[in-house]
Amino acid sequence: MNQFLRKLIVFLVILFAVNLQAQDKKEITFTAVNEPILDILSEIEAQFNVQFYVIEDWIKDQKTSVVKDTYTLEALLKEVLDDTPLNFYKYSEDKVVLVKNNSIVSELPKGFVVDSLKRNNTQANPIFAEEFNQDITDGNVITIGKRSSARVGSEYELTGYIRDSKTNAGIDNLVISANDKSIYTTTDANGFYTLRLPAGQHRVETSGLGYGLESKTIVLYGSGSLNFNLVEDAQLLKEVIIESNKSENIREATVGISRINLKEIKTIPLVLGERDVLKVAVTLPGIQKAGEGSIGYNVRGGRADQNLILLDDAVIYSPSHFLGFFSGINPFTTGSVDIYKGNIPAEFGGRLSSVFDIETKAGNKEKISGEGSIGPVTGNLTLEVPVVKDRSSILVGGRATYSGWILRSLSEESLKDSEASFYDGIINYNDKINDKHQVKASVYYSDDKFSITSDSLYRYNNALASVNYTHQWNDKKKGELILSHSNYQFEIDFDANSDKDFLFDYTINESQLKYNLNHKIDPKHTLLYGGAAKYYNIDPGNIEGKGDSSTIQPLSIQSERAVESAIFLSDEYEVNKKLQLNLGLRYSHYANLGPSVQREYQDGAPKNESTVVSENTYDDNEVVETYGGLEYRFSGRYFLTPELSLKAGYNRTLQYIHLLSSNTTISPTDTYKLSDLNIKPQKASQFSLGVFRNFDDQDLEVSLEGYYKSLDDILDYKTGANLTLNENIETELLQGEGQAYGVEFLLKKKKGNLNGYFGYTYSRTFIKLDSENPDERVNNGEYFPANYDKPHDFSLVANYKITQRYSVSFNASYQTGRPITYPVGKFEFAGEEQVVYSDRNDFRIPDYFRLDIGFNIEGNHKKMKLAHSFWNISIYNVLGRNNPYSVYFVNDNKEIKAYQTSIFSVPVPTITYNFKF
Repeated sequence: MNQFLRKLIVFLVILFAVNLQAQDKKEITFTAVNEPILDILSEIEAQFNVQFYVIEDWIKDQKTSVVKDTYTLEALLKEVLDDTPLNFYKYSEDKVVLVKNNSIVSELPKGFVVDSLKRNNTQANPIFAEEFNQDITDGNVITIGKRSSARVGSEYELTGYIRDSKTNAGIDNLVISANDKSIYTTTDANGFYTLRLPAGQHRVETSGLGYGLESKTIVLYGSGSLNFNLVEDAQLLKEVIIESNKSENIREATVGISRINLKEIKTIPLVLGERDVLKVAVTLPGIQKAGEGSIGYNVRGGRADQNLILLDDAVIYSPSHFLGFFSGINPFTTGSVDIYKGNIPAEFGGRLSSVFDIETKAGNKEKISGEGSIGPVTGNLTLEVPVVKDRSSILVGGRATYSGWILRSLSEESLKDSEASFYDGIINYNDKINDKHQVKASVYYSDDKFSITSDSLYRYNNALASVNYTHQWNDKKKGELILSHSNYQFEIDFDANSDKDFLFDYTINESQLKYNLNHKIDPKHTLLYGGAAKYYNIDPGNIEGKGDSSTIQPLSIQSERAVESAIFLSDEYEVNKKLQLNLGLRYSHYANLGPSVQREYQDGAPKNESTVVSENTYDDNEVVETYGGLEYRFSGRYFLTPELSLKAGYNRTLQYIHLLSSNTTISPTDTYKLSDLNIKPQKASQFSLGVFRNFDDQDLEVSLEGYYKSLDDILDYKTGANLTLNENIETELLQGEGQAYGVEFLLKKKKGNLNGYFGYTYSRTFIKLDSENPDERVNNGEYFPANYDKPHDFSLVANYKITQRYSVSFNASYQTGRPITYPVGKFEFAGEEQVVYSDRNDFRIPDYFRLDIGFNIEGNHKKMKLAHSFWNISIYNVLGRNNPYSVYFVNDNKEIKAYQTSIFSVPVPTITYNFKF
């Protein structure tokens, strides 16, 4: 009997074990679509005959979805609880405990406890595992991420929004830090921030002017969100300075980038008292102009047409007024100016040398505000008006000159018939629909007209519009759709009451569609990718006679069309705490389109009438010629010490549009030409290397950058070329190679009574136009200096604060004279004196030096005022130096005479009144 009972017990134990094993391996088919988690758990309890122990408030109102599949109990619970902070522990076969941000184990790791604990048989009972061994003393601890996923040494991404508790509007430029401020970042325009933190406990706090400090203690188990709602602090405190970009110059991986602080430029003394964003850019290393009063910018040895100047993502072709004396960018409506002169981001293309990325600021969403100025020749006014409070706003800005009225009021007869005026206006709409959707739209128009003589009126204008739609897909992905259109045109109205009166006009249009997707894969890895397509339509010129007596024959040059498209990918990757890389690729494709008539010339022969092989006719939208290629954008940063970094980069760029100009400096009446059957796209490769150092104790930034740039198929012209209304313009053009190299030094002091910066650039730019044909060879095919080659360039910009309201500013500039072609001999022919000229650009005009002084008076700082004022009293060219703009030669009464032109050769005093409300 005893033997029978023993066998029976063994049988029952085996049967029970088999039953338990079968229960463990029980599987069910399960699916759920956006159902409450509590309902799903109830269904699982019924299906598996188990009971859950959980605090319902942990997952109240939370929903999830489960893909249809066959699951065990453990696999199904992992799927359901994956996006929650909950973990589970199967306490017995029919009991499951759910815990929040803790892991329960049934036995301790070997060696985890002392022998005495083992003797108490603690391994038989479940305990909470603690990996971080930190003392959490704050009773209000916030856990973020899933507890079981955290590992010591791992880093995670903490994101969130910081909002005003009253208005619920995002607070921009607010500092949020962790670990006693050793890790910090700032919020963007929407109040959004991203912090990279190691797993474990942290105290996260905010700090910003106008808001009280708030801190929270968190335990980070994985990536997650933490939002702040701050209360405005109206208490009057001592001066607080928030430095959101304090170490950006040494931390970012992009090499060769300059940013202009819009708040600092108001104290820089400039001509006629006009604040000028782009003129300030010229004081920075690596950025030059061919001469005072000239249009265009030469960046690191590049031609003026090799700069992509963007205003709210739309191209602006002539960003200057008054033939270059004033910028076409309104400083009161501008929010940011980033200039990429070394490593151009992969999302930008179509130019060789630089990108000027200018963005209009968002209008005030809370109340009506504005800013303006009244100067000696211009007036400026900007208004910001909320449309839907705390959500959307509209900004309207306009500038105009009253110089035409001044000229007509002068007693000088030679100036009474002159005309010189301009105006520009911009409207910007900004709507933050919600945390995921935002729309920005801009419309800009500028117009210039001037008449140097009584018979010719020149007029040119820019018009552009853009729409930017941003969608935050999730915490890691953000998409940006951009549609833009740009138009530039000029006309010359010649009216001398003669048979030569005419009207000439030119127009260029371009439209672009672009999409960017920003994807933060993890805290160390961010991708930016997308595509763009651009359509060009150029009307190269039309001329027709004015009046019945005009003998001018009408002529229209055939229009040009093309499509330029690109796909791009950039990867910003932090290899470790010292090394960060920014790797980019851009593939661009270009197609010149008909209708068009294109000539083919004999191979190896000069392009002229006698070497034409055939004329090819292309129908509407038929492809004439295609070009394309892969563009590389690589850069990296390496920390030598926490305050010293080394950066390097390589840039490969393509440009399919060319400026046609035989002048030393470009003018508003220069035209553009698209690459076609006979004109190849320009190409450039640039290597950059820089060292960047911050001295925190003295608040100094120091940088030293060097570069070398090679250029291929750059466009130039034959001596005596006719570039206007030429139906076969390729016969006047040359394409050659070039090289540019230089060193840039910048010393900047941002704080203290004395602040400002000193910049020095040593740069050289050479061009080589060589050919087997003498007609297409310049300077015997040897390298010669470009028109804008200026080896030495010094700039000093300083401001000394005497008191809180009074300060004095200085601006000093020195540049090597630019190259010029001089007569080197003379002879008589037909009774007149003729000259023999030197090789192209074999001489230089005298060096340039200018000193400006300004005195600044701030209005009183009373809080309750209708408007806050600022006076600027400045003297431009205080030394009255007669700096030459150009030197030219004319045959005067059968004699060759040299003349020098200067601009502002005497001191120019101005008084400007600025106000803000």
